[in-house]
Amino acid sequence: MDITIRPAKLGGSLSAIPSKSHVHRLLICAALSNEETRVLCPASSRDIDATVRCLEALGARITYDGGSFSVLPGGPPSDEGVLDCGESGSTYRFLFPVAGALGIEAVFRLHGRLPLRPMDALFETLESRGIAITGKGSASVRSKGRLQSGVFTIPGDISSQFISGLLFALPLLEGDSEIRITGKVESGKYIDITLEALKDFGIRADRIENRIFVPGGQRYHSPGQVQGEGDWSNAAFWLCGAMTSGKPVTITGLSPDSPQGDKAICSILRQMGAEIQWEKDALTITPGELHGVDVDVTDIPDLVPALAAAACAAEGITKILGAGRLRIKESDRLESVTRVLRTLGANITEGEDFLIIKGGRPLAGGCVDSWGDHRIAMMAAITAPLCTGSVKITGVEAVNKSYPGFFEDLQVLRQET
Repeated sequence: MDITIRPAKLGGSLSAIPSKSHVHRLLICAALSNEETRVLCPASSRDIDATVRCLEALGARITYDGGSFSVLPGGPPSDEGVLDCGESGSTYRFLFPVAGALGIEAVFRLHGRLPLRPMDALFETLESRGIAITGKGSASVRSKGRLQSGVFTIPGDISSQFISGLLFALPLLEGDSEIRITGKVESGKYIDITLEALKDFGIRADRIENRIFVPGGQRYHSPGQVQGEGDWSNAAFWLCGAMTSGKPVTITGLSPDSPQGDKAICSILRQMGAEIQWEKDALTITPGELHGVDVDVTDIPDLVPALAAAACAAEGITKILGAGRLRIKESDRLESVTRVLRTLGANITEGEDFLIIKGGRPLAGGCVDSWGDHRIAMMAAITAPLCTGSVKITGVEAVNKSYPGFFEDLQVLRQET
């Protein structure tokens, strides 16, 4: 599907959608719990639907009424479980260890670029503790065996999702376990989100620097009802859209105390010259005289497309550094960000793990593709206010992965000139 966005500024107020990162975790904890849990979530997405589908394959019963998920734990399937992960890396990496902890022979069905995303480090540590894995690197990966407690050594610089997956699984084992993280931990805030979700369900996991001790024989206990947090990752597009439009934007439903690492967007945009104001749960961002900055995105890679759009509006040079992991997302995001913004008229240079953007001037507009990547489609849309001509985006259905209502919300904020 295609959409054409005519020149218009963005301004006004929106409510943040639920964080899919947080909701993934709450749903998994609820499915492993002792009784029914209601997960408040006013909007779903294709990735969240993938986690629901896979948890049902593992025995849970889940219904959604448009405002919340009702999650009723059930027994494991009597035969082989087929888990269709769609293109959701979180679903795949979180539930692979869980299936092993439950002793379920499972087949993970993968779509899009998901089979290409790195898994070897997780597979190696699972195989060392009793899991047999076949079909690696294909669109159908099979797991067999029951996970054994013990020491799980995992690198921290590939994906924090490996660590979160182990954290969900290890409390279910009979014996105690320890996760030993080697090297630098990237996207470490996502581990904090997992630990917080586990705590909400009565699970103990003790972290001291790069070691996490997880007692065995634990049970997940439902708190009855839990609330999905507002999503900083997707709210960042509207905050950066204020930069490209030069008008204030207010987003409600966000928490300044959230463990989500992408709340760093506030400090970055403040460094660029924006004014940030909080009133209860409402965040208002007002653009000022914007200037380029250097940003290390090692721990916040999902912010890069939104930041790249904002950088086009900032006078001078913005350097986005530590972005190498973006090459293994839904698209090669360093390449897709570069090609889309360059087509629209931006001055952008791509390196092996960095982007350099010289901003501060209007862009022309043009026709660009989403690359099948939700964040690229959203980036192109919020760059449109900088353009003198229309922006046509092909493949906009990609936003369904995380934000199906994105273009409806875009229309709410559009201020026709």
